[in-house]
Amino acid sequence: MKKCITEPKLQQFYILATSPGLSKEALILKHSDSFALFDPYGDIRQEGLGEQGLYHCGTRFLSKFELHFCQTRPFCLNSSTTQDNLMIVSDLTNPDMLLEEEEFLPRGSVHILRQKFLYKGTCYEAIKIENFSPCRIHLPLSISYDADFVDIFEVRGFKRKKKGQLFPPEVDTASVTFKYLGLDGKLRLTKIFFDPLPAEINSREAIFHLELNPKEKTNIFVVIACFLDQEEEPVPFVRAYLSNRQELKRLRRTSCRVSSPQEFFNAWVRRSESDLFMMLTETPYGLYPYAGIPWFNTYFGRDAIITALESLWLNPEIAKGVLRFLAATQATEFDPSRDAEPGKILHEMRFGELAATGEIPFARYYGTVDATPLFLVLAGAYYERTQDTSLIKDLWPHFEAALWWMQEYGDLDGDGFIEYQASEEGLVNKGWKDSHDSVFHADGTMAKHPIALVEVQAYAYLAYLKIAKLARVLGKNSLADSLEKEAQSLREKFLKAFWDEEMGFFVLALDGEKRPCRVYTSNAGHVLWSGLAEEKQAISVAQKLFGEDMFSGWGVRTLSSREVLFNPVSYHNGSIWPHDNAIIAQGLSYYRLKHFVSQILTSLAQASEHFPLHRMPELFCGFKRRPDQGPIPYPVACNPQAWSAGAVFMLIEAALGLNFTPSGLCFCYPILPAFLRRLKLRNLLINGVSIDLDIVNHDTDVTINVLRKPKGIEILVRK
Repeated sequence: MKKCITEPKLQQFYILATSPGLSKEALILKHSDSFALFDPYGDIRQEGLGEQGLYHCGTRFLSKFELHFCQTRPFCLNSSTTQDNLMIVSDLTNPDMLLEEEEFLPRGSVHILRQKFLYKGTCYEAIKIENFSPCRIHLPLSISYDADFVDIFEVRGFKRKKKGQLFPPEVDTASVTFKYLGLDGKLRLTKIFFDPLPAEINSREAIFHLELNPKEKTNIFVVIACFLDQEEEPVPFVRAYLSNRQELKRLRRTSCRVSSPQEFFNAWVRRSESDLFMMLTETPYGLYPYAGIPWFNTYFGRDAIITALESLWLNPEIAKGVLRFLAATQATEFDPSRDAEPGKILHEMRFGELAATGEIPFARYYGTVDATPLFLVLAGAYYERTQDTSLIKDLWPHFEAALWWMQEYGDLDGDGFIEYQASEEGLVNKGWKDSHDSVFHADGTMAKHPIALVEVQAYAYLAYLKIAKLARVLGKNSLADSLEKEAQSLREKFLKAFWDEEMGFFVLALDGEKRPCRVYTSNAGHVLWSGLAEEKQAISVAQKLFGEDMFSGWGVRTLSSREVLFNPVSYHNGSIWPHDNAIIAQGLSYYRLKHFVSQILTSLAQASEHFPLHRMPELFCGFKRRPDQGPIPYPVACNPQAWSAGAVFMLIEAALGLNFTPSGLCFCYPILPAFLRRLKLRNLLINGVSIDLDIVNHDTDVTINVLRKPKGIEILVRK
């Protein structure tokens, strides 16, 4: 019998799923380096994948938090996340139950409202209890808790040989404290404060004896603070919530607001904006979008760059923060254990115990082949959007270092293409499809290393052109000429090596023997984004991407259904990724293939109707669309995911053909899909001033109505 289990070394960072995952109604909060996952009751219970909990800096600081009254779990009436993502809410009531002295309390007599939010490593909860029965009742309410201090990779399935020291809980009249000393030498504390004082409290449970007259209500406040090495007083409850709201208001003031009368599309846009803002973290270098919850709530290079590109027209401050952070963390020396080479851009940065002890290589890991050219692409796009010469001057040495890496270290065999080798301790594949089985030949055999991915060459081509333009801005004309020649040389080599006339498509990769991987993948769509393809090739690629084998009806699959390794429930071999589709749409727009752009935008908009909260997940399964049914969720997808939240904004950009110029804005061959009759853009910032626009769909034409435009700003429409 053929062995089906993959080599363990290749699977060591696999997300283990041995039982059903978190329910669709999961309640999620995130602020800075903290996030929390609750069930619809507002509880933390270890069920499904066991991922529920309160996490801080890569560690779970609270692994259990359950509310009962009269030792019974209440009924859940409803649960929701507020539109701005600042708070989660659960409405509960009692089941039919016997109280003390055999007194019967009918179901629905007591209402419990739970409201939670996160701020600066602390979870705040207000519990309001109201008696709607006609009698005075005595109601014992208990909250049980625990803290296991496991690393997020342990939750994912990583097995440790040894753990640190977990201390006995410390209890006083108003709080309980859990302590853990990790093998990294750091002391982690979880402190739970109660107000008012519980009637009884111990290391695992706090009990409140509530006496409520008819229509009487009372409140219990709980503050759960996560401390790393040092203990500080948490910010007071009300001030924490108001500070949270102020942060969001500041973000919205500097961002374009997008809306539509089409309600389901509007719901997707609003949730995407809220998710994007929630994933942003303030760093010393500016705003930075963390990748996704629960598995990737940290710094990722590629994810952040693509998120910044998606949202660049919406708010360029995100791109500025990403560029500054990635410049500051750019590799400066060789370190094979971290896949680091001078000039290379960060892949991933973790703060948990496993990263600090070296049990996983991701404390500061550089095992990606595409983040470095994408860093340069973002730099060029940021300048085109903002004309911010100052930042370009400041970061220029980092751009030169990235170019040096591409030319000296990225090209492993001197053939002009950027390749990667598998890492012994890190990742096997180093493009955005970094699963161990994502790069293969038509017969299903894995490609031999070193591997040159098709989209990475496209990114490199675009990077050379973007930095050449920046070099001219800084008066470095000789360098600009050299980079333009480099781009042209790469283009000529690329079209010979990667275009397959028989397929009418770009091959996925060249393996270590320069054999092409002749499989149909979505990677080819990224080539269109770079403008590297000839027009006839672009049309052929587009037609193949929208064939029945590639387009599911919900979006473009990562892999054709005709390929040997196609699996609609795989991570990268047949699933649908919103960000992937958005980049493809941007490429289609470049070649004026706008009807395909409209098709992607329409299909993903319709898919959003079927996801809870209209929240677009990291990916979903690539099954063929069935009548009257929604897309099939992927079992361990991050949700929210930053680059999935940003996808709708890149899709809008592609449809409208948004192109920023030194003097304003150009709409290049704008279209809107049939379902989208009108689009409002408010507070679109150009050269430091704000404009308001209405885009109206007239079926055969789109008009741009300028509602507010200061002098000196030009708005052009090319049709």
